Formats: sequence, structure tokens, C-alpha cells
Amino acid sequence: MAKKGAEAKDGEAAADGGKKKLIILAVPILLVVLAAVWFLVLKPKAAPADAAAAAASPSPTSSWAPGAVVKIDPISINLAGGHFLKLGLSLQESKAVAEDVSGAKALDSAIALFSNKTMEELTTLEGRQKAKEKLVEHLREIYEGEVYDVYFTEFVMQ
Repeated sequence: MAKKGAEAKDGEAAADGGKKKLIILAVPILLVVLAAVWFLVLKPKAAPADAAAAAASPSPTSSWAPGAVVKIDPISINLAGGHFLKLGLSLQESKAVAEDVSGAKALDSAIALFSNKTMEELTTLEGRQKAKEKLVEHLREIYEGEVYDVYFTEFVMQ
């Protein structure tokens, strides 16, 4: 009978050793699972807070972010050789602009830039692009950074 009691103690010791191994393996696995759940589900999202903070505090580059687009009615401009250009413009404001910009300065600049140009200068894509770049550069200067870009909504020559 003494052998049966010794075997029982060995069986209990083996069972206790198995439980210890199970606990030693289960705890790290449980920690990894909990960390994964926290990172994937419970972790606070930082992007919306960063975006709100960036919007709340203006940075030097935020004035160069695109804002609303203001459409200006088309005008006719006299070209060289008795031809004319029907030009429609839209001004894309900078994001920092509080209210819509007036199109009067843009129209005046467009008339000054395109008047007496030849059709040959403006017929090619390269010529139109060059004229547009000059207009955008001039408008950014006279609007003091309130204009981000210019779009030609109509460009008809006759």
C-alpha cells in the first residue's frame, strides 16, 4: 500500500507540474493577445486629433492649400490682327481666405496679358500654358496670396 500512496503523490506532482507549465505558457500568450486587441481596437486614433490641431493652428504653408473656386463671367479680349478671345476664368482661393475674392483684378490682369497677343501664340497648348503661368504668377502677387490657382473655363478664339 505504500507503493500506491507514493504513486498517487507522483501523479499529483506530475499534475501540478503540468498546471505550472500551462500557466507559464498561457500568461505570455494572453498578454500578446491583449496587446493586439489594444493596438487594433482600443488604441485612440491620433490622426483626427492631429488634423484638428493642424486646422486650428495656421501654418505658413496652410495659406497655400486650395480653397473654394470662384467663377468669373467670361469676357471678350481683342487679339492682334482683328481677332478676339472669349475667356472664362475661375479663381481657386487659398484656404486661408475668409470671404470670396473679387474677380475685378483678375479680369484686368487677363485683359492686360492677352490683349494684342496673336492667335499663333495662343493656339498651341504650350502657348496657353505659358500665358496661364504668367497670369497665375501675377494674380498671386496682386491678390497677396489669396489666389491659389486659375482655371480657364472658356478659351475660344476667332
